[in-house]
Amino acid sequence: MKTILITGATSGIGLAAAQHIRQQGHRVLITGRRPERLEVALTALNGTDQDHKQQDTPAARGYCCDQTDVTAITQLSELLLAERYQLDALILNAGIFLPQAFESFTTTNLQQQLNSNLLGPLQTLYELLPVLNNPASVVLVSSIVADKAFANCTAYAASKAALEGAMGPLNLELASRGIRVNCLRPGITLTEIQSKAGMNEEALAQLTENMKSTLAGRILQPDDMVAALEYLALGGSSAVRGLKLQVDGGYCL
Repeated sequence: MKTILITGATSGIGLAAAQHIRQQGHRVLITGRRPERLEVALTALNGTDQDHKQQDTPAARGYCCDQTDVTAITQLSELLLAERYQLDALILNAGIFLPQAFESFTTTNLQQQLNSNLLGPLQTLYELLPVLNNPASVVLVSSIVADKAFANCTAYAASKAALEGAMGPLNLELASRGIRVNCLRPGITLTEIQSKAGMNEEALAQLTENMKSTLAGRILQPDDMVAALEYLALGGSSAVRGLKLQVDGGYCL
């Protein structure tokens, strides 16, 4: 049994990965920014108290942590150390998408996405180094926008491309600790990120319809990402470093 921490796992890809990995018999720890969302996610992962007693896998644990808050990340690391956790894998999934036309560019929009999508994951990794096992796997959740151009995504694409740019140096510097770093590039996936970005139901319906013309014939779902995340996070990819694993349903072909 391995111990895996997934950031931003109260919904979407993070929650789907947590459910899948826990079903494989591993111990799962998750983070989220809002206590009420964290509680709902833990209920989805663990079920009822009676369910806990019937399962061999330890109940999933949740920690309230905003990865743009350095103090909160430090406190998370201290808490995990106090609870004697040692992580076999860290999936840095938390992030935000705030689309903005470049002609309406604001430094606030850029800074928010850099703080969440670049500085947040790197700071989290740095603070959690003391609780990472030797060996351990780190997975950066990026996006196809790091390589595929979309309008109104300048700041978002820059933040994800910069995160991927850190992967090589991280592998070189952390190899002596037994830490390997890889990256998942999800394609257009239907999660809360679209509605949080301002898309209404009509826009979401149009996006879903448009994606029927892709090779996959549909918009991707969070569950489409879990096998790739399991591969990168656990032992099956023990010899893999610096991989950008793209799961896009053929969208970028």
